[in-house]
Amino acid sequence: MSHPAPSAVNPAVTPAIAPAIAPVDRTDLPAVFAPREADTNKGSFGAVGILGGGPGMTGAALLAARAALKLGAGKVFVGFPTDDLPFPCDMLHPELMLRDARGLLAAKVVTSWVAGCGLGETDTAVALLQSLMDSLEDTPLVLDADGLNLLAAKRFALPRSMHTVLTPHPAEAGRLLGSDAKAVQHDRPAAARALAATFGTWIVLKGANTLIASPTGDLRINTTGNPGLATGGTGDTLAGMIGALIAQQVPMHEAVMGAVWLHGAAADLLASRGIGPMGMTAGELPDAARELRNRQG
Repeated sequence: MSHPAPSAVNPAVTPAIAPAIAPVDRTDLPAVFAPREADTNKGSFGAVGILGGGPGMTGAALLAARAALKLGAGKVFVGFPTDDLPFPCDMLHPELMLRDARGLLAAKVVTSWVAGCGLGETDTAVALLQSLMDSLEDTPLVLDADGLNLLAAKRFALPRSMHTVLTPHPAEAGRLLGSDAKAVQHDRPAAARALAATFGTWIVLKGANTLIASPTGDLRINTTGNPGLATGGTGDTLAGMIGALIAQQVPMHEAVMGAVWLHGAAADLLASRGIGPMGMTAGELPDAARELRNRQG
């Protein structure tokens, strides 16, 4: 069976952007695809903590957690913002360890955080995020979804850190910049650079041809992916994938670019097999991304 060439330039890239911004290519990601040493254990590959999954949105946290698991994290915890767990375990993936958020924060076992996926915008969510920010120190953080909306509303303080990744879609990016999605889409490179300058973090500006900005404003463009990604939950999956690669001590620039590349390449692989683009689901992406990561050459 033939496979797609995910690094090929997507025709949707506009002439104004394509020549100026280098595309992410598989060859840029040696640490993502490096084989594992034989003498390793689960502690060798980090512990991802997912802070999210409020009432009615538990699926968002599970999508992120399952993606982190399939991308190779040694351990994955899910911290729900409720005193009582919504279920005793994830029956599909009992490998995931479920906790209440306060207990998970206090345990200090996490080496890479993913926060905001279905967290909600309640006072409890704000308090949990502020508690996380106060305890982060140098622990990497991926902030997504409700976490971004609360940040835009200035309801908690985000430390400037080269270990933090913000993953907004255009509407979220607009709120973070005090504008709107239309303004962001009018000049996506400028918006990505403005976000990096404003927050001092890595930026993943999602959408067709996702842009990745370093904290210093250097840009790369991702050319993998297809319209199958335009469905609920794919952003949660991407956040979990980024957190997983960071937890495995993949260098930050490779972890961010690599997760974005794999996310889109997984969608391309599924589409090549007739699983999409129409009807592709977020939950199908991690298996395809895992397959791609395990391919040698």
